[in-house]
Amino acid sequence: MSPEKKQKIEKNLKIIAKREGITPEEVKSEIGRAVSYAMKSSDPKAQRFWNNFPCEGDSPTVEEVIAYLAEKLSKEIS
Repeated sequence: MSPEKKQKIEKNLKIIAKREGITPEEVKSEIGRAVSYAMKSSDPKAQRFWNNFPCEGDSPTVEEVIAYLAEKLSKEIS
């Protein structure tokens, strides 16, 4: 992931944190918890989604999830 993309994600995490009255680390932790929960879904569609998720490691980082979903949403809106 490019440094610019990482900076943009961090900036948005700070915006969300400020709006919610928590730290950016807490926002990131909550997203990570939600991703972990979603990855454990027994739904076949969810399993296909996560099994085909593009990431560098065994499971995606919060930043990878945000970047991928933002890009996917951007393409769908265009």
